[in-house]
Amino acid sequence: MSAALRVGLVGYGIAGAVFHAPLIASNPGLELSTVVTRNPERRAEIESRHPGTAVVDDVPAMLARGDLDLVVVASPNRLHVEHTTEALRAGLPVVVDKPFAPTAAAARELVAEARRRELPLTVFQNRRWDNDFRTLAGLIDAGELGRVHRFESRFERWVPRPKAGWRESGGPEEAGGVLYDLGSHLIDQALALFGPVASVYAEVDARRPGSEVDDDSFVALTHVGGVRSHLWVGKFTAQHGPRLRVLGDRAGYTKFGLDPQEAALRAGELPGADWGVEPEHLHGELGTVEGSAPVRTEPGAYPEFYDLLVTALRDGAPLPVDPSDAIAGLEIIEAARHSATKAEVVHLT
Repeated sequence: MSAALRVGLVGYGIAGAVFHAPLIASNPGLELSTVVTRNPERRAEIESRHPGTAVVDDVPAMLARGDLDLVVVASPNRLHVEHTTEALRAGLPVVVDKPFAPTAAAARELVAEARRRELPLTVFQNRRWDNDFRTLAGLIDAGELGRVHRFESRFERWVPRPKAGWRESGGPEEAGGVLYDLGSHLIDQALALFGPVASVYAEVDARRPGSEVDDDSFVALTHVGGVRSHLWVGKFTAQHGPRLRVLGDRAGYTKFGLDPQEAALRAGELPGADWGVEPEHLHGELGTVEGSAPVRTEPGAYPEFYDLLVTALRDGAPLPVDPSDAIAGLEIIEAARHSATKAEVVHLT
């Protein structure tokens, strides 16, 4: 068997500690070799959870070790471009947490840099491996909904007071707020399911007292193929709507509740038997007003991202996420912000 690919993880905040480190450490094809963080508490946590992993203060110190096969960038959004560029210039493949970059232009520059150097570059759009998304994709492929005409999707949370940190403060260069954070996922899912977008309308608001960034946003997409996607993201939602409601000319599919994988990872669980399986009472309903029935939810499968990545790096298979998809998502986020500011529809085609 080939030796495990040695991974350098940049950042050990929520993205690094909750998602990347556990998924890397539990993958037999990967080794969590080095983590970049200056935070003393986080350094102590790494030593406890990932003994044997080196901890360094910055990206140059990580790259100077000269022993890596892959870099995962999970630093604050404003640093994604800087850290990804450093890794590419060191000759290393890179995974970038979403959002790929603060702007579509910066994202295009990263893709061009990777192509010039003939290095793999991909984006951690893990919500493509959510249980509800996997289930819906299967239903659509099987023709169970007929021709879909409306896709409604929500990530709604109840956090009535803003928290400290870059995600909920700062200017546009921070790429904070729910549109970049949660909206990146919903837009990516809509594009993956229904293809390119012709026009964008959005309402982007900061509703909580003291909020410096958007915390309640709505985006309406008209896809080139005719499907309309209505996407809600918010942290000031006292009652939550369905996670998904998808309507076709044959049936609809409605699903409440969030994929259990994030909660499991936050609780310190690692992928294993029955990973990503949710209880039956959370299964979605398929049908019409004349009658519907529960549909078993496909298990969530975040580990598949890194499984596919290992295969891509070893065998030249396709990367788990094409970075051009992330560019398209950022173009929509920029169009949405323009739409909200000007109160107008933005046409992309």
